[in-house]
Amino acid sequence: MNPQARIGLIIPSSNRVTEPQFNKYVNNDIGVHVTRLRMTGKWHKPLPQLTAAILEAAQALSDIKPGVIVFHCTASSMEEGLGSEARLVEQIHETTGCPALTTGQAVREALSYLEIKKLVMISPYVEQTNLHEVSYLHEAGFEVIHELGLGLVGADQYLKLTADDWKEIAIKNMRSEAEGYFLSCTNTTMIEAIEKCEENLGRPVVTSNQATLWACRQRLGLGGYIPGLGRLFKENRQAYRD
Repeated sequence: MNPQARIGLIIPSSNRVTEPQFNKYVNNDIGVHVTRLRMTGKWHKPLPQLTAAILEAAQALSDIKPGVIVFHCTASSMEEGLGSEARLVEQIHETTGCPALTTGQAVREALSYLEIKKLVMISPYVEQTNLHEVSYLHEAGFEVIHELGLGLVGADQYLKLTADDWKEIAIKNMRSEAEGYFLSCTNTTMIEAIEKCEENLGRPVVTSNQATLWACRQRLGLGGYIPGLGRLFKENRQAYRD
């Protein structure tokens, strides 16, 4: 492992899968370090009201001198739009001196890298959360031609769905005009369904955890193919640079 290649993740306290998924797919060349916040369910607050807690968590993570600090929650990072997200990224960087990233930003970069403009978005979320994400993506210049939120509530319900379930859901929501598919949420088994989805849909698939790991690797100067993570990790293109 490169001793300088470290990711600091700020995740919701209820998230059960981000850590094992990142550690499974980092190729043993990145250290993954996590701080948790109570920020979903009854602890949910708009992003500006979470900022103080996020910055405190980021300061704690900065002690390990990570190459990037990520506010890693798809819904919260997208909820208030691009301006609020950009302010948070800037505040984390100013407070810690570390490069900063959000899940929403990572998803945008992955979609752009794969040249996906028209997409289908699928999530476990309730309608309001889904519509916030659609609005965010539209603001960023993407066209969501079809969206589905399953209306699930909480980690227990999210994690009842297997990778095969997500594959079948994606196939049922196939749209011929879609240039790609976005499966949204950091606390699901979606990442395990990417390649089967791509085989059946004939289009690239982006998920929250896959996109975030990819964006982190770009910032750490690490590329390369990782089995199981789909076209995003197979494309041989210029790495993203700020």
